Amino acid sequence: MFEVVFLGTSASAPSVNRGLSSSLVIYKEHRFLIDCGEGTQRQILRSGLGFKRLDKILLTHDHLDHILGLGGLASTLSRWEAIDHIRIYGGARTIDRVRKLLFQVVFPGNQTPFNLDLITLQSGLLFEDSSFYLTTFPVTHRGTDSFGFIFQEKSRRRFLNEKAEALQIPIGPQRRMLVSGQAVTLTDGRLIEPDEVLGPEIAGTKLVYVGDTGRIDNLIEPAREADALIIEATYLQEDAAMADQFSHLTAGQAAQLARAANVGQLYLTHLSRRYREQDILAEAQAIFPNTTVVHDLDHVQVAKPSQE
Repeated sequence: MFEVVFLGTSASAPSVNRGLSSSLVIYKEHRFLIDCGEGTQRQILRSGLGFKRLDKILLTHDHLDHILGLGGLASTLSRWEAIDHIRIYGGARTIDRVRKLLFQVVFPGNQTPFNLDLITLQSGLLFEDSSFYLTTFPVTHRGTDSFGFIFQEKSRRRFLNEKAEALQIPIGPQRRMLVSGQAVTLTDGRLIEPDEVLGPEIAGTKLVYVGDTGRIDNLIEPAREADALIIEATYLQEDAAMADQFSHLTAGQAAQLARAANVGQLYLTHLSRRYREQDILAEAQAIFPNTTVVHDLDHVQVAKPSQE
């Protein structure tokens, strides 16, 4: 199961009720901050989550409403928080802009009180541990080198205790070996294969996060069968020409993507101040009913239906 805290959900400029783009994805001990618009550090405090383990920052692209909060956040972390290593990931243009912000303004002379790695993204595997992996894919947005992110739990197989009991497999290391996919030999000489005590494979939870984008045709495969898709809905269909001009989506387009990719739940963010929330929701739900328009500080859990 993944958790997502929406820290900022407004497009381009903040509103009274919505801050600029930022979200926090949590999985077990891992925290991934996605984008860091102006005011993000205050939103983190308001969320009650604090700055602990905030050591991985993923940037969708280099526009200021998605990165300008990095200066203040980095300054705060350097003065008050016990974080000794921070990794910031983004496309080449994004990392170049972040480098100027941090090393020409916040930390002149390239001197930081913690280890700071600025890592240029490429499409493909970015992070993996024993239970999940994180991959990136290209996103089209107004000439930027933009990226989206797939958080994917690894599939697993349930251990069938009743079969293990019938085979007289003792509780202990041998059962753990079978769970990990290793065959074991019992004291009576019998060889037990994992397939004898493991159920069918169960797919892991899939969460897809897309920042700003002007196309959906190239996002269908990355979003395919996602349990949740988080994506922008800056415009309504009545302003589709403007959306196309500025390389953003309408709520209807986001819903079309969710339907085409057969996702479980659609979460809309990056909303323009020009529209009423109920109009954005109505346009999307007419195409894809499982749609939610998120608000600042909303906290959602993403899991397979059977896991909830």
